[in-house]
Amino acid sequence: MSSSPSVPEQTPSPDTTPDTTPAAPGGDPAAPVRTVVHVMRHGEVENPTGVLYGRLPGYHLSDLGRKMADRVAEHLAARDITHVVASPLERAQETAAPIAALRDLGVATDPRLIEAGNVFEGSPVAPGDGAWRRPGAWYHLRNPVRPSWGEPYVRQVTRMKAALDAARDAARGHEAVCVSHQLPIWILRSFVEGRRLWHDPRKRQCTLASLTSFTYLDDEIVSVGYSEPVIDLVPPHLRAGGIKGAGA
Repeated sequence: MSSSPSVPEQTPSPDTTPDTTPAAPGGDPAAPVRTVVHVMRHGEVENPTGVLYGRLPGYHLSDLGRKMADRVAEHLAARDITHVVASPLERAQETAAPIAALRDLGVATDPRLIEAGNVFEGSPVAPGDGAWRRPGAWYHLRNPVRPSWGEPYVRQVTRMKAALDAARDAARGHEAVCVSHQLPIWILRSFVEGRRLWHDPRKRQCTLASLTSFTYLDDEIVSVGYSEPVIDLVPPHLRAGGIKGAGA
């Protein structure tokens, strides 16, 4: 059985507000360089058939999702962002586009930011319709710690941390935005904050178009912040997992 990385169990700080101090380095050449990498979840996706789309191509932002992306771009307008990068999936690229456009930047693509693999990809996810209801799927549910139904959590940590560090290097002394997907973002944050990787999906603090912000001093992460700049646009049934009051 695969297991999670050996990290200490700890309770995250109740203060989830990102540090808004400008990230540019100060005048002291000996001072550590501060860089902020915002990892954003994409906006709402057009998914009329209610399937688990995972890594499938052809799933784009809905009208509401595009509105979310535009609002986050406005929210970040005053930030010192010099690098924008996204998962190769359409919904992530479309979410990143308005953030980059405000700065006349291109959107870089990093495949390490992609959604987690899942054997139930393409299956309906409405209550009572899920593939996990079929006895033939039970084998894939045998080990929730790894997890047995998809990409191992440890592999997600490895690729997401590498993508985060690459964005830090590209924006060193400034800020970067990485657009990714809920599960990889939550797994990355859980690892950095020292929590176990297996978890109750209903308790993920990573709503649509939210920002999980990692602050580095030189090459070390020193703090993690979380905000929900468009929480008023997120349908109530999709807010499950957010901590009450977060990002207000």
